[in-house]
Amino acid sequence: MTDKSGEHRPEMSRSLAAGVRRRALVGVPGGLAALPILGAMPTPGFAQGAGSATGRTDGAVRVGGRRRLGTLEVSSIGLGVQNMSRTYQTTIPSRPEMINIIRTAFERGVTFFDAAEAYGPHEVERILGEGAAPFRNQVVIASKFGWNIDLQSGERRPGLNSRPEHIRAAVEGMLRRLRTDRIDLLYQHRVDPQVPIEDVAGVVKDLRAEGKVLHWGLCEMGPNTLRRAHAEMPVSAVQNEYSMLWRGPEEVVIPLCEELGIGFVPWSPLGVGFLTGSIDAQTSFADGDIREAETRFSRENLPNNLALVALLKRWGERKQATPGQVALAWLLAQKPWIVPIPGTTQMPHMVENIGAAALTLTEAEVAELNRSVTEIQIRGARLPDAVLAFSNVEAPPKGGR
Repeated sequence: MTDKSGEHRPEMSRSLAAGVRRRALVGVPGGLAALPILGAMPTPGFAQGAGSATGRTDGAVRVGGRRRLGTLEVSSIGLGVQNMSRTYQTTIPSRPEMINIIRTAFERGVTFFDAAEAYGPHEVERILGEGAAPFRNQVVIASKFGWNIDLQSGERRPGLNSRPEHIRAAVEGMLRRLRTDRIDLLYQHRVDPQVPIEDVAGVVKDLRAEGKVLHWGLCEMGPNTLRRAHAEMPVSAVQNEYSMLWRGPEEVVIPLCEELGIGFVPWSPLGVGFLTGSIDAQTSFADGDIREAETRFSRENLPNNLALVALLKRWGERKQATPGQVALAWLLAQKPWIVPIPGTTQMPHMVENIGAAALTLTEAEVAELNRSVTEIQIRGARLPDAVLAFSNVEAPPKGGR
């Protein structure tokens, strides 16, 4: 059975859990933590990445290994907290449970947590700040500026705002909400077409000199803007949508990151839940769910695109893993400096996601899986046109250069 909410996922592989359904694990003490670790020894596809998924003998699933985003070291899989104030289905999660998930993720080896002022707006940073407070100095916290968010009320206004004075004030608000004295990784959430990237880099450079920002990055930017930004101050990470469902960054952005020595952080690495098998041909979305407006999930395109889910299920049976774990392991195998940040509001899903770091793929398996994924032509756009308009934007030249 498929849960139409998009949050629950299909049953585990029979060879892994002998008919235990994912839904039965939600809310059960131990849940997926009681299941065996997946995979064997690391392979070349996990260079600098996965390692063992355990560091203890109690059987609890842990994320294994570390990766580098530029010079910044993080766990090989992070945790995106975007939906912890409101899910795709527009429900409000339990705040104590969100804090519990953040703290359990840390206990199981996650050291990379991703937020933004626009998530909530503001509320997700407050949740992460409270959740990470006991171990703040042992983790990497990322947040983002760039949307036109009122600094006091959190009201989201039209357009973008990366004016230097706004960035500085936005960071001060982040520090308060996150209960910290510095942002480990500060991204420009979208490129402001009215502000030269050199001006943005300049204020971030000043904030770094003050110790309030340690590393910086860009999201969904145009490639020339990335080059200019990196020339002003080395960029540690780029964050773009990237998964088996959307492979656009492979054309320009990922090769550019490799050239410049920049890490890559895929957002929506599970295709907004699609790659977990939680969406089928009969799925309908709640009003306000962004997936309702994405044509890749329309009645016309969804049946075609489900071929990708079928592929993941076959590989899940083959590797004794869930479809979502195969999708995350595939990302990890593409480059040793790719760090996915799957988000969830369900404890068993978080545990399942970090277990993907132990799922090893040989070079031959990666090549085979890549061929199969390439053969499936995804139909429909990844985002509504009004949202896509903010991606791949180039910043204006500095001083007419």
